[in-house]
Amino acid sequence: MAGLREYMRAKGINYDTGFFNGGTSTHEPFESDGVRREMHIIRNDLHCTAVRITGGDVDRLAIAATHAADAGLEVWICPFTNGLTQDALLALLADCADCAERLRCRGAEVVLLTGSEISLFTLGFLPGDTLEERLALVAAPLRVRPLIAETRTKVNTFLRLAVDTVRARFGGRVSYASLPLEGVDWTPFDIVASDAVYRSAATAARFPELIRTFVAYGHGLGKPVAVTESGCMTHRGAGDLARDIHDLVVWSRDGRPERPKGEFVRDEAEQATYLREVLDVFEAEGVDAAFVYTFARYDLPHRTEPGQDLDIVSRGIVKLLGTGLEATHARRYPDLPWEPKAAFDAVADFYARH
Repeated sequence: MAGLREYMRAKGINYDTGFFNGGTSTHEPFESDGVRREMHIIRNDLHCTAVRITGGDVDRLAIAATHAADAGLEVWICPFTNGLTQDALLALLADCADCAERLRCRGAEVVLLTGSEISLFTLGFLPGDTLEERLALVAAPLRVRPLIAETRTKVNTFLRLAVDTVRARFGGRVSYASLPLEGVDWTPFDIVASDAVYRSAATAARFPELIRTFVAYGHGLGKPVAVTESGCMTHRGAGDLARDIHDLVVWSRDGRPERPKGEFVRDEAEQATYLREVLDVFEAEGVDAAFVYTFARYDLPHRTEPGQDLDIVSRGIVKLLGTGLEATHARRYPDLPWEPKAAFDAVADFYARH
């Protein structure tokens, strides 16, 4: 079919500009000069050709998207909001579409996503006034199963309206970062995309087949397929379990991560191996665009104190340096508050060779 490829065209990474919950953000401080520097590292050192920019603030998304375009990256603008009403999300999407169109008219290759996992993070699709309530609901199959049909109807009604809203302002390709729960009707979209592509021990033997089926599904609709999230935490056994971070952190009352919940053994090699292996599968099975999750978790710093290393439950491929670690000798990027992990080099090597 015309336009569909049998190899991985866009080699990407996720870049978080700040997910907001309880008045806190996952990327602080957010500074334009630092973002510009990181986008050039993503393009030149990590050898990415694309970046998926996420977050809940339009100004931050625009800053990061502009720096990414200037660095020569294909830019996927993806609002990742929390706790908004559907009307508020539509208004934000309209602003993002205006930003995306400005970049496209400058010559940048831009894809606009009409949100990410909205059934969980936007009000009105699932019962629950807070994110924590909705996460608890979807973690209980017997509770959520009776709600799936109605939720899918609501999601697809909203997404059709969202596509109409952004296409009135933006002339490029449009997609959405989906969850299987949502049962997205891909008819109005240009690209089929999923946030739920995490290999675990339970799926490892069938993982190539699952990706092959996903790609075939998109191709059957005449559309390319994107993996908008796939990654691994930085502790032993993380690749087998593919757990959610919300269950692995002790959170403060204002929503900030304090320390890991439980005992973990740091293992950068496992994270690096996991990413090499899943990227091999994506390449072999004809995924059009893949985005490693994620470049950095600014809210999960690496610490040397026993039981305090939040980076151990981070899927970032760089580690944010906690107090006292900024002066570590022989740092690769001494002007930045992080250091590459083994996963950074694994992804850079894979992308350079493919």
